[in-house]
Amino acid sequence: MSRNGISDIYEKVAEDERVTYEEGVRLFESNNLVALGEMASIIRRRKHGDYVYFNKNRHINPTNVCAFHCNFCSFARTSDDVPGAYTYMPDQVVERIRPTVDEGITEFHIVGGLHPQLGFDYYLDVLRALKLAYPWVHLKAFTAVEIDFFCQLTGKDDETVLRELIEAGLDSMPGGGAEIFHWEVRRKICPEKANMERWLEIHGMAHSLGLMTNATMLYGHIENVEHRVHHLCALREQQDRDLAAGKPGSFQTFIPLAFHPMENGLGRRLKRRWTSGVDDMKTMAVSRIVLDNFPHIKAYWVMLTPEMAQIGLDFGANDIDGTIVEEHIYHEAGAQTREHMRRAELMRLIRAAGRVPVERDTVYNVVRVYEV
Repeated sequence: MSRNGISDIYEKVAEDERVTYEEGVRLFESNNLVALGEMASIIRRRKHGDYVYFNKNRHINPTNVCAFHCNFCSFARTSDDVPGAYTYMPDQVVERIRPTVDEGITEFHIVGGLHPQLGFDYYLDVLRALKLAYPWVHLKAFTAVEIDFFCQLTGKDDETVLRELIEAGLDSMPGGGAEIFHWEVRRKICPEKANMERWLEIHGMAHSLGLMTNATMLYGHIENVEHRVHHLCALREQQDRDLAAGKPGSFQTFIPLAFHPMENGLGRRLKRRWTSGVDDMKTMAVSRIVLDNFPHIKAYWVMLTPEMAQIGLDFGANDIDGTIVEEHIYHEAGAQTREHMRRAELMRLIRAAGRVPVERDTVYNVVRVYEV
């Protein structure tokens, strides 16, 4: 196999050595997609063999009313009075999901708008209501941006807010709100959101309190490859710090998220330009290579399409997310994928790629290995 221009990096990966920021940029600049996939697969096999993880989960977005105005967002509404806005009270959240919840579901993935009027107690009450109704279900809820918003609402520090959420039922945190860390980009696409330092600080505190968390990167808009690698290296450094400190929690999964350009200002500015399959797979592979201290890389099928997520398993991914049931954020931005996939379909995709389906819970405890 030709490794023109990146053979030295290939050897480092084969020897389980860390790549540098500069080498990460070179990987993105390389057009040798086959070599990138093989490098990422070396790391994936080293960590997981042929196991590919999925779970039975359900997404919940309690409100789409948001105080912030991110220009890549198609989901948020400015108030309850505008068309398409909704806000479900805690008991309504429970009743609305009841028809789609069974005992096999192990996770609720809860994110939504930063509602300017409801207050912190609303979010606590959503957790309490869900935990009371479904005590066996893991609540993965609220991004670092939401935690920062709660701190602003209450005047409390990160630790206090997180402890109150944990007491109300919070079990782990998703990785949204990271977008692109570099301020050159962030100030143009989401200046109101917690900056890189705040986002990492909140996750560091969550790890100190024993919470497992995820991380994301929104790519394919106005950023360049240097911004992407800066983002990945910042995550890697935070993971290094938290692991070195012996914190009981850590980052477990990284999810690269392609920008969807429909129904938002940034998409109109970019003339509704979508990412390419090559860029999606390259980003998957480089993420796996750079984030050597992250256990898992996810090919999010809702964003990529199930077929491209399946291909992502040859570019470093070892997880394709779960059954989902209902997804609004990407579909508001133009996603054409389904909002639900049955367990059997997920397993079929994994097996067709020559891998072993492994059903997991949110923190990667194995529920069942489905050997062929």
